[in-house]
Amino acid sequence: MKPLSVLLAAGVASLALSACAPVVSQRGYIPDPEKVATIRVGVDDRDTISERLGSPSNVATFDSDTWYYIASEEEQEMFFNPETTKRDILAIQFGEDGRVANIEHYGLEDGQVVAFSSRETPTKGRELTFLQQIFGNIGRGLPGTTGSGADDR
Repeated sequence: MKPLSVLLAAGVASLALSACAPVVSQRGYIPDPEKVATIRVGVDDRDTISERLGSPSNVATFDSDTWYYIASEEEQEMFFNPETTKRDILAIQFGEDGRVANIEHYGLEDGQVVAFSSRETPTKGRELTFLQQIFGNIGRGLPGTTGSGADDR
């Protein structure tokens, strides 16, 4: 019986440890660095970039002169919010003539932290404590009554 209990304890321990391993998810696409190195500023245009690197992940919102290739990696442990551990952004800017004007690489360290809304809408009025909410209706009468007494029966 002793070898069976040791085996069972080892199985439970390995199962518990594997549950703590983070789930890693990768999103997006960054082109091969060798292909990116072949891009020539002032020579290549949108068509040659599209053939060489593929379609961009995103195009600039207000002008289509910048193409973005974006990839990120997130880790999530158990039920906690995922945390971005790696981000790569390749930005290719085109000039007015349609040729490549600039190539930039950005990483996670280049980003800004954005303060997201807590999705809680503030309301005007009095803030009630937990006990005030529970005991606040005592003495106000039953639902559907005016609270005047015998006539409401």
